[in-house]
Amino acid sequence: MAKSEKGSAGKAVEKKAAPKKEVASAPAGKEASKEAEKAPDGPKIPPRLKEAYRRQVVPALMKEFSYKNPMQVPRLERIVLNVGMGEAIQNVKLLESASTELGVVTGQRPVITKAKKAIAGFKLRQGMPIGVKVTLRSDRMYEFLDRLVSVALPRIRDFRGVSPKAFDGRGNYTLGLKEQLIFPEIKYDSAASIHGMDITIVTTAKTNDEGKALLRHLGMPFRQ
Repeated sequence: MAKSEKGSAGKAVEKKAAPKKEVASAPAGKEASKEAEKAPDGPKIPPRLKEAYRRQVVPALMKEFSYKNPMQVPRLERIVLNVGMGEAIQNVKLLESASTELGVVTGQRPVITKAKKAIAGFKLRQGMPIGVKVTLRSDRMYEFLDRLVSVALPRIRDFRGVSPKAFDGRGNYTLGLKEQLIFPEIKYDSAASIHGMDITIVTTAKTNDEGKALLRHLGMPFRQ
């Protein structure tokens, strides 16, 4: 009787152990369902301007400058937006507002820029926060440039194009804006102050002519 009881007990244990395997596999099923929920999103669509560069700008520049290899064609490397806030010495909230606005416009968190040296006349101490900046690369860079040339710049009053002379000799272009309100993402009522910003477009071009041609084909409205 003792052996049969042990045997029956063993069978009972085996019957109870089977459901545990099913329970253990449940989390894996949940993870699979989560992955399935993500799957319908599909591949990310590249920015419109990035596709235009690949399909239209590269062939056009190869013909214009007689490049033999597509790798010789200049391209965008990064875009740097910089806001200097001298008023922040007296009012730190202005710097916080500028940081929030720059984050809304670019979709990226800005970094605080600090004074490199002290200037007694301006009551400026070394290391004091005086501005914010954002460096955009890859898709965000193309998305921002598309909105800049298509939406923001045309909103400037009496706009006749940007200066074609603001290149640095190595194909990089700097554009100065007087008001941040040209970006539709920023509402006039919510702006703590009216301030400008510098936008530097860094390219791989070796000359100003190549850099200008690249930006012109990407839609930059240069003044004639």
